[in-house]
Amino acid sequence: MAWDTEDIRKGREDDWFHRNEAQMMEAARQRREAAESAKKTEASEELRKAHWRKCPKCGHDMEVETISGIEVERCTSCEGIFFDRGELEQLLVKHQDRKGFFRRLLGYPDSR
Repeated sequence: MAWDTEDIRKGREDDWFHRNEAQMMEAARQRREAAESAKKTEASEELRKAHWRKCPKCGHDMEVETISGIEVERCTSCEGIFFDRGELEQLLVKHQDRKGFFRRLLGYPDSR
């Protein structure tokens, strides 16, 4: 999008502007979208940091604890234990002989 010196000499700056207006508008739009995207990413990251590993019950910090080889989160305040998707089922599989309580909790039939 450099100035064409022939256009300048002949006083045709308006012609140059009209030919290049779409490119200039597109470049401005891309810069604006990139800035908005960066702002959204930054806000999302700040939100994640503020809520990362916080107890859903009381809001205090949680620590990772290993139970039977499965990492679960335990609240440092209320001592609640929180499972990610599939972790409780993994514990059930590892402890087939302890079927009672956890199997009933998940709605599985007791196979005694």
